[in-house]
Amino acid sequence: MYRIGQGIDFHQMVEGREFWLGGVLIPHTKGALGHSDADVLLHAICDAMLGALSLGDIGKHFPDTDQSFKNIDSKILLERCFTLIAERGYCVVNVDSTILLQAPKIMKYADDMRETIAKILHITTDDISIKATTTEQMSFIGREEGIVATANLLLRKVG
Repeated sequence: MYRIGQGIDFHQMVEGREFWLGGVLIPHTKGALGHSDADVLLHAICDAMLGALSLGDIGKHFPDTDQSFKNIDSKILLERCFTLIAERGYCVVNVDSTILLQAPKIMKYADDMRETIAKILHITTDDISIKATTTEQMSFIGREEGIVATANLLLRKVG
């Protein structure tokens, strides 16, 4: 049995925050603003996993009203979402993701992101696609006010 999930996450980009994306710290003058480390890519993958099994969304499992999640490393959130699907007898087959941001250019970090994600999800880097695009300076993304990530994934029932 297979299940498909789709996730999306948005965060503001602000001065004075570290910029975490795909579990990798990327040098930049701005970082994503959020209750956790605001890693939009990992959050989108979490939502895709949870959605595939009708388990709600990341906000249900890790609410921003809970101080235990304040500034949490999103790799921990991804690990916990992976545990939730594994407990239900599923594994990840593949992930396809897109990041929408004007700056910085992030594709030189894509292999590191893929390695980080693959390790957590117990798949290979060949099973993870990371793409990036700008909005040609249009909208809040083009003005470098925010970042968006989308993720689609396929789960397979084990056994």
